[in-house]
Amino acid sequence: MNTPRRRVRLLRRTGGEVLRGLLLALSSAAALYPVVWLVAMSLKSKPQYLAGKLFFSWPPFFGNLAAALQGGRFLLWFVNSTIMTVGAVLLCTLVAFFAAFAFAKMAFRGRELIMNLNISLMVIPVAVLIVPLFVLYTRTRLMSTYPGLIIIYAAVCLPFSVYLLTNFFRTVPDEIVEAGVIDGASILQILSRVVVPLSGPPITTLIVVNALWVWNELLLALVFLPKDDLRTLMVGITVFKSRYNLDVPVTMAGLLMTTLPMVLLYVVFQRVFIRGLTAGALKG
Repeated sequence: MNTPRRRVRLLRRTGGEVLRGLLLALSSAAALYPVVWLVAMSLKSKPQYLAGKLFFSWPPFFGNLAAALQGGRFLLWFVNSTIMTVGAVLLCTLVAFFAAFAFAKMAFRGRELIMNLNISLMVIPVAVLIVPLFVLYTRTRLMSTYPGLIIIYAAVCLPFSVYLLTNFFRTVPDEIVEAGVIDGASILQILSRVVVPLSGPPITTLIVVNALWVWNELLLALVFLPKDDLRTLMVGITVFKSRYNLDVPVTMAGLLMTTLPMVLLYVVFQRVFIRGLTAGALKG
């Protein structure tokens, strides 16, 4: 029977669910509004933009995309950013994979101390590293080179990557590794045939997180790639914005093309990304 007390509990539960749904809807709207506004401004002609700046206009105007490609060097900047992102992510993931396996499954002197030092590196601001790295790179002739900046990007991403993969590898049963050793497999064979197939979600998480950071990074690219031909998209878009500061729709079209690759990357790997966070970061 539905007693008054039970009705009150049902009403409270329903009210709580409705309130959570409203909060989630408002949070989602607040997060999506800048993206929707960016798309809307990119599809406006200049007269349409001056007539209304809040909503989509009809018919949509696609000339801003062509103007952005012609007015800047987007293709070159896109290639530069792709080289930086792919190189840094591959180097960081490879080094973090071997280091994390050693921290999680191998016993050696100073393991906990080194791991604690690695965790402490996660809180060091990137801006603190610019002056010593600049002096070092001017002496080693790594300034204005792709390998130089790729090494910096990989090093900055490495502490978090090692931490995440170490926590994941600690959840892998030791019996699996010991079985491979008993069968006569080498460490590289165990890693390639046993550990790698189990590490898909956390490795995908690292790739997405590190790629997002490298792609959107501005300060290091601005300092260590001063040549115009080596500019990344983030550095080039600042120059592009100053050139087209009065033509907002063209600027928004350039920003949209800059944002789209990373949005697609996250959408494609969204499920694996969430699984990787759960498997690596929340277990230990």
